[in-house]
This record gives sequence, structure tokens and C-alpha cells, in this order.
Amino acid sequence: MLHIIMHTLEEVIVLIPFLFIAFFIMEYIEHKFSDKSKEIVLKSGRFGPILGSILGAFPQCGFSVAATNFYATRIITVGTLVAIYLSTSDEMLPIMLGKGVDASIIIKIIALKVVIGMLCGLVIDFILFKNKREKEHIHDFCDDEHCGCEHSLLFSTVKHTLNIILFIFVSSFILNIVMHYLGEDAIRNIFMSDKLFGPLLASLIGLIPNCGASVIITELYLSSNITFGSAMAGLLTGSGVALLVLFKTNKNMKENMLILSTIYALGALSGIIIDLMGIII
Repeated sequence: MLHIIMHTLEEVIVLIPFLFIAFFIMEYIEHKFSDKSKEIVLKSGRFGPILGSILGAFPQCGFSVAATNFYATRIITVGTLVAIYLSTSDEMLPIMLGKGVDASIIIKIIALKVVIGMLCGLVIDFILFKNKREKEHIHDFCDDEHCGCEHSLLFSTVKHTLNIILFIFVSSFILNIVMHYLGEDAIRNIFMSDKLFGPLLASLIGLIPNCGASVIITELYLSSNITFGSAMAGLLTGSGVALLVLFKTNKNMKENMLILSTIYALGALSGIIIDLMGIII
């Protein structure tokens, strides 16, 4: 057990400077462009899924949460909301940057998430649903939950770095224990034995409403223990705490369950198709 703890600490400590730099850049983007991004989405009209999926891919504090609030008051459509959920990168980006993943690979993954989110959002809005927009007064979730996004650039960077380091340590520790006692081959077999089961399971893990889900999926993918399709399935459904906010702010529980089921189905189906087509990034 001591060996596992020390091994996990070694893995995490070397990431700290890289994660700090990554989060500093991300926080700078957030402080400069967050309000403008929200304004663009609010004015996007029928192009909501297109603009929403693109903006959702940028690492911005609480963007998917803000979109959830906008949907709860019908300022944006359900297609726009789904597009943003599917394209949201959550903690995948800083982890990959911290581990030195080639920039071209990261760009391809994000671009694929954007395209899938965009297409799914458009289909939902133009074929399945025709949402009625009703402008209502809305409070930003950051104001209600005191998430700290309004603090200084340095404070926010340190806070997010410490939070993700904690999640990485806990997730890596659990994975290292599992791999130590079960073996990497057993983990690999669970996800890779069937091109249907892997994405179905990964998509379910992605729905866990915190950044730990994307940490687990990213770590498994980078260690070659899951297929690219399974990784995409989990990353597509991983939208952080946004789903929790949906159930808190939107009073229609039947509608919430439908959105949740749709996100899960789209993530799993995308992962299955990617694996069946043999796409590897």
C-alpha cells in the first residue's frame, strides 16, 4: 500500500507546474471572454447548437452551468444545451496538457466533440423538438453557489489547480489499487472485450457529476486501457456539475430525465460507432 501511495504521489507531483500553467491560461480566457461567450449564446437564435458547441469546447469556468440556467428559463433551446454538454471538455484538457499529449491529438479530440455536439444539437432542435423561447430573469449560478469564478486570476488558478490535483490523486490512487490487485490486463479486458460494452460503461462513468469522471476516463485512455471510442463516450457525457444544476433549476423532472438519457445515449452511440469504424486518434 505504501508503494502505491508513493507511486501515486510521484505521478501527481510532476503534473503540478504543468497544470498550474494550463489553468492560468484557461483562467485568463475565462476572465476575458466568459461574459462575451454567454452573450453570444443568448443571441445565437437558431444557430445556438453551432455556436454553443464551439464555445462549450473552450475551457471556461461554469459555461455549461450557465447554459443550464439559460435553458431552465427557456432562453436557449434543448438542442443548444445538449450541444454544449457534449462539447464541454471539463478536466480532459488540462490533464492532457499536463501529461504532454501532442497538441494535434488534443485538437482532433476537441474538434470531434464539437462536431458531434453540433450535429446532435441541430437534429434535436430542427427534427425532434421545436422549443419555445421565453425570456425570463435569471441569476448566474456562480452568484448563487459562490464558486469563486469572480476572484482574481491567481486565486482562481491556484484554487482550480489544487482541486484537480486532489481529484487526480484520488482517482489515480484508486486506479493504481485496482490495477495492482486486478492487473492492467483485467481492466483492459473489461473495456476492450466488447465494442458495445466499453462505450456503454464509459458513457455511464462520464455522467458522474464532478471532474473526477473526466479524470478517470482521460487517465484510462492515456494508459491505453480503454479504446478511443470508449474514451470519447465518457468525454462526451462528462459535463461536470451541469447535470446537477439542471435537476436543481429545471422543475420538470420528466424533461430532465429525458435530457440525461439523451446525453447518455448519444455518448454511448458515438463511442460504439467510433470503435466499429476503427477510428483511432
